[in-house]
Amino acid sequence: MTGRLPGRDAAGRDTLAVTGIGLVTPAGIGRQDTWAGVCAGTPAAADDPSLAGLPVSLSCRVPGFDPRLHVRGARPWRHDRFTQFALAAAQEAVDDAGLEPEAWIGSRVAVILGSAAGGVGIYEHQHRKFLDTGAHTVSPLTLPAFLPNMAAGQLAIALHAKGPVLHTATACASGATALITAAMLLHSDACDIAIAGGADAMVTPMCATAFARMGALSRRHDDPAGASRPFDAGRDGFVLGEGAGVLVLERRTDAVHRGARLHAHLAGYGASADAHRPVAPDPEGYGLRLALYEALRTADATPLDVDHINAHGTSTPLNDRTEAAVLHRVFGTTHPSVTSAKGVLGHTMGAAGAIEAALTALTVENQLAPPTANFHHHEPELSSVDLVRGTPRRHRIRLALSNSSGFGGHNTVLAFRPAA
Repeated sequence: MTGRLPGRDAAGRDTLAVTGIGLVTPAGIGRQDTWAGVCAGTPAAADDPSLAGLPVSLSCRVPGFDPRLHVRGARPWRHDRFTQFALAAAQEAVDDAGLEPEAWIGSRVAVILGSAAGGVGIYEHQHRKFLDTGAHTVSPLTLPAFLPNMAAGQLAIALHAKGPVLHTATACASGATALITAAMLLHSDACDIAIAGGADAMVTPMCATAFARMGALSRRHDDPAGASRPFDAGRDGFVLGEGAGVLVLERRTDAVHRGARLHAHLAGYGASADAHRPVAPDPEGYGLRLALYEALRTADATPLDVDHINAHGTSTPLNDRTEAAVLHRVFGTTHPSVTSAKGVLGHTMGAAGAIEAALTALTVENQLAPPTANFHHHEPELSSVDLVRGTPRRHRIRLALSNSSGFGGHNTVLAFRPAA
């Protein structure tokens, strides 16, 4: 490392602090329940009655979510499930940060939310009504609930945020892209507080069928809990999940001045494109390597400084093999610990990058790396990955990376340091 000034990043800018975390995931509703579930390594995948009769009927659902209980404000039924998740996670994040929307300067608060599909559940339901019973039965609330930007818009309304309000769409990297966008807005002084993350609720008949037709989903119907197995030799696809992750980012100076608790620092970030195939990663992993090196550069770090990696780790044959090869090429024999939360949570699509960023921030805060569920055997190409398995691993974590990738060849990498 080159000796950063205390509280400053590699470019001499004020370090960005994670002051709030909110999570709604298949491991539980709330930050604490999700962290406990991921550390326990208990898979959330189960047979889903709403997908009965389809080629794949497995999913990872958020357990016990009731918008009447978990979403503040009137008439939460107006929103699609992905917006309900986002509202619940954002409120927890803002509360965790010790902020009061009624008291802040709304024009200095930004909202950036990523989603791969927006309100696809509402759209499917209303389209079925249109076909079955006619145009006059379609709800006038369809577009406000379906449009992908509406979760960000609804967050801005609920939180009185009048700064930049943006939606990011980079498929399964959307939530991580939102965090990069938030960092850029803070660095450019376009805002003082950024509420950023991702949400998706793609456990729907059409989405499940489309992914199944592509051959992307696990078909381990005889063992639902063991279906999502990142980096395992027996992996056969991912399990479709849902949820939301929202982080509050502030400049460290501002956060310390108001006495905020700091979970971690967002020390660097990188983004790139494979420019290869629409739905398959570049087998050489060139794009992911670009994003990794850029994240290290902006964090003023080298591969030797990295102690932990929260991998994209989808449990698909191609992704895990490519990602493992990239990690081996970049980190060689330094062997940072590696985990994938998707063994527990399934693939939460556009929410995944934000959920996993939150888990990475909690990892560096607690100096504890969660295990990868359902790992049994390495295949030879993946044997160089130091996968955390069985139980959480406590070790020194100076710098941790969170990898995300998405259809279209999108790659993002976020770098987190402990706040202390």
